[in-house]
Amino acid sequence: MAKDALMDFDKALELFEPVLGFEVHVELNTETKMFSSAANPANSANHAAGPNTLVAPVDMGLPGSLPVVNETAVRYSISLGLALGCSIAPSSRFARKNYFYPDLGKNYQISQYDEPIAFEGHVDVELADGTIVPVPIERAHMEEDAGKLTHVGGATGRIQGAEYSLVDYNRAGVPLVEIVTKPIFGTEHRAPDVAKAYVQTIRDIVLSLGISDARMERGNLRCDANVSLRPRGQEKLGTRTETKNVNSMRSVERAVRYEIQRQAAILAAGGTITQETRHWHEDTGTTSPGRPKSDADDYRYFPEPDLLPVVPAPELIEQLRGALPEPPAARRRRLKAEWGFTDLEFQDVVNGGLLAEVDATVAAGAAPASARKWWTGELTRIANAMSAEGTAREVSDLATPAQVSELQQLIDEGTLTDKLARQVLEGVVAGEGSPKEVVAARGLAVVSDDGALIAAIDEALASQPDVLEKIRDGKVQAAGAVIGAVMKAMKGQADAARVRELVLERAAQ
Repeated sequence: MAKDALMDFDKALELFEPVLGFEVHVELNTETKMFSSAANPANSANHAAGPNTLVAPVDMGLPGSLPVVNETAVRYSISLGLALGCSIAPSSRFARKNYFYPDLGKNYQISQYDEPIAFEGHVDVELADGTIVPVPIERAHMEEDAGKLTHVGGATGRIQGAEYSLVDYNRAGVPLVEIVTKPIFGTEHRAPDVAKAYVQTIRDIVLSLGISDARMERGNLRCDANVSLRPRGQEKLGTRTETKNVNSMRSVERAVRYEIQRQAAILAAGGTITQETRHWHEDTGTTSPGRPKSDADDYRYFPEPDLLPVVPAPELIEQLRGALPEPPAARRRRLKAEWGFTDLEFQDVVNGGLLAEVDATVAAGAAPASARKWWTGELTRIANAMSAEGTAREVSDLATPAQVSELQQLIDEGTLTDKLARQVLEGVVAGEGSPKEVVAARGLAVVSDDGALIAAIDEALASQPDVLEKIRDGKVQAAGAVIGAVMKAMKGQADAARVRELVLERAAQ
């Protein structure tokens, strides 16, 4: 594949105005699917189920099977619409979106078209420097997900060059809410930052509502990023591309930046932009053509004849409105004040997409500084190392907040040193159990028996009589050599501060 020509980002912004738009798909973690009684694989309890084990006749599109709307999914969708500042439709209708693809057994998707459940909202997106960018929401509509194709053979894992494809219908029928923005103007040089912050804001909202696990690496939350450019001073919008299913906030940022640079180079050379979907390639940081982007008419939408309109009671809407959590921007300001973090410390947490994890760890009993240290420090380091080795995992997937809190508790009570705790964390990440279970299995607890420590200290002092004399002469810094020898003898399983106390005591005798 030929390499795209790219224009310098700053030069591109001198010549063209970027216009953004986003379609974010949120998988709801209901117990069952949108229109069937099959278990929902988006629910974490069912994540590891084998292929085609979570299916029902409706999901497979078998003749005679009829859909039934999941009430919980409707309630979740209303809550999300309200949190997005949307109006809730007194009556909304499902439609059939017709297209053929092997992972869509019915050859149509049940979605919502001209009568969505939520419409006309906006969210405030806060950038790293505190700037607030309002993002207009056009609609949030309910639909079902399609199945999943695994392409076997070939070098890329994509359909091109594959020998054959396997279809897994587990995901078919998973409840989705698709959030569609209106065109977003005025982002200028901050367009990539706005893209990342918007997806982070949607994830924060979804997590605070408790309606989805919002794990981007698992596809619980996926973003299609639309980018178009128009020459400075021109009113008419440019032709847009849609980069599909970008599955991390950092990748959304990179994809938007790349498309701005790619499109600018084409337009400046007198070319035209093709309205199409694009694939994002994480390894190369590039996009590639997908298929020509269809307009709504091409899908032959028509009302779903097997489902009645959704007519939520006004009392239900007000009940759900009253249960909404605080907005993400307000929550971040409150947490920053409560935790006493500096701007830089708090931004490290936000930039890492770890606000929910740190908050849950603090709620589990850890001090804010300790929670931040483990998530943005050691766990992030482990995730980066795994990514470099080709076994990429999200930081949030390595441990639970409860495990991190338990690890810190073991340090606070003297069972572990920081060094030992890092070894314990490695065991937790490797799936060896909780921190306490790893400590027991690996024998990593700090030696608290003064008798064992004194024996090691006496041996070290006896082997270093010159050091002993220096300590007795008042040169207490010489004790470092003895402390090091003792720590080595105890395999690091001693409290260095306690060893120092005992070394000075024994040397004085």
